[in-house]
Parts: sequence; structure tokens; C-alpha cells
Amino acid sequence: MKSLTDKVLSGATITKQEALSIAEVEGASLFELFSQANRIREARRPPVVDLCSIVSAKTGACPEDCSYCAQSKISKAEISKHGLVGRDYVIERARAAKEWGARRFCIVTSGKTPTASELNKIVGMISAVRDAGLLPCATLGLLDEDALRMLKEAGLHRYHHNLETSRRFFPEVCRSHSYDDKLRTIKAVKRVGLSLCSGGIFGLGEEWEDRIDMAIALRELEADSIPINFLVPVKGTPLGGTEPLPPLEALTIISLYRFLLPDREIRVCGGRLQTLGEFNSMVIMAGADGLLTGDCLTVQGRSAGDDLRLIRDYGLSVR
Repeated sequence: MKSLTDKVLSGATITKQEALSIAEVEGASLFELFSQANRIREARRPPVVDLCSIVSAKTGACPEDCSYCAQSKISKAEISKHGLVGRDYVIERARAAKEWGARRFCIVTSGKTPTASELNKIVGMISAVRDAGLLPCATLGLLDEDALRMLKEAGLHRYHHNLETSRRFFPEVCRSHSYDDKLRTIKAVKRVGLSLCSGGIFGLGEEWEDRIDMAIALRELEADSIPINFLVPVKGTPLGGTEPLPPLEALTIISLYRFLLPDREIRVCGGRLQTLGEFNSMVIMAGADGLLTGDCLTVQGRSAGDDLRLIRDYGLSVR
């Protein structure tokens, strides 16, 4: 394992076969893997942790058929649904996030893409988040260059659009839009000069090779922040009966991504509380340097107070 670490620290890229060998690490050797991933983080990333928070600005009634999502048209999950919230509510949530240490604040809406009316309202929300002293981010589905440029002019710093998984496995996850649809939005994000946040969800039934292929794709796309989400099986969704990932496997994914994407922000997001449990304290040791703090979209997240204590315990500071 140390030889692969030295290879990464020399500036070389590990091969797919080497990445697969990392995925095969088990038993007591896992803790050496985590230690080496942490060594890469310390060498290639600043000694800080970047915190972000989100607001579900529009929830439910999504026409897409993503198998993991409680908001999709095929979900029978009992969730609270609402249309686009008002600007004042977003400002209130943004200010609260800033108070507990978040640097970024992301406006998230359900659906394939916002309507023109919704987009105009979101533009005002973006400006308000910027004026509150936070870096505005957005997750609004499939957008074209014109919409993204409009958001950027309002102050948007980063757009979030996950690949979700590998190209090979994507049709098992969603059929109402394609992997190439996602790539078109992601490439438009890069063309207009926005920072790109893109990652995926793990525990959908994918193989290790799918996880590695997605990391390689994200490296080629030059994503700035890589969100790692773990499936929280929700009753009423097609994946509601799926067995959650074991916590050590989840930590191995974080370390693997640090080896494959040494210079990128590895941000652990949805499902962290439910999947890792008492192993939450090891996310930074496994190589992460970014966290989504507070509640997620339809599942509970980890409290900001707990995350701030964790960061201090590692001798790090909040960016």
C-alpha cells in the first residue's frame, strides 16, 4: 500500500488494476489503507475541512424514475412535498448554516429542470445567499448554458450535478434521462466557468469496477468537489429493501477516491450518519476533506456541532 501512496505523491496516476487492488484490501490491512489515504490528504490538500449545507427548495413530485430517490415518480415513500419555497425561507436557512460554520450553501430542487418562472426566482435566491456571505451552490437538474450563465451572473459559484454511478451501471439506476444527458449539463457547467461538484451514490448494487470507472470519469471531467453519498434505503422506493453498505466498505470507498483523485475535494454527504454510525469519526482519517453537515433532502444528517467537534479533534480547522 505504501508503494501506491508513494506513486500518487510523486504525481503519477494509479492504474485501474491498482485501484482494484485497493478495493480488495480487508481485515486489519484496512486501517493501513485509511492511514495511507490520510497521508495523501495531508500532502495534497490544505489542512482544513470544507463544510456545506443545503436547503430542499422544492421537494417531491419529480417526473424522473431514479430508483434510489424517495421523490421520484415511481416512489411510494411517504414524504413531505412542497413547491418552490420563498426567498425569505432560503435566506433564513442560509444564515443559520453560516452561524454553524458552513462555507457553502446549496439550493436544491426536485425535478428534471426548473421552469422559467422557478429559475427567475432561484436567481434572486442565489444573490441573497451571496449577500449573506456564503458561496452559493445549486442543484437544479439538467440545465443548458443559458440557464447556467444566468445563475453565474447572479453570483452562483458552484453547480452540483452527480454522475451517480458508472456509464455501464447507470441504466440500472435511471431510464428517464441518460448518462449522456448528465454529461451535457456537466460540460456546460465547465464551459460557462462555474466550479463543478459531481460524484455519486454508493450501495445501489454497483460493482467495485463501476466505482472506479466513475472516479476516472470525474478525474477526466476535472470536477472540483466529489460528493460521496451512501444509499439510505427508503421504504416505498425500488431500492427500499437493499442492504446498507457495511461501514468499513464505505470508508474504503472514501480512501479509494483519495488515491484516484488526490488533489480534489472529497466530500462525504448523504447517508453518512446512517451508514457509518460510530465510524463517522473516521471519515477524515480515511481521506475526506469536505462534509455536508445538517439534514439532507429526505433523510436525517449529522449535526453541525458533532462535525465541528470532529474537525477540532483532528487538529484541523473549518475552511
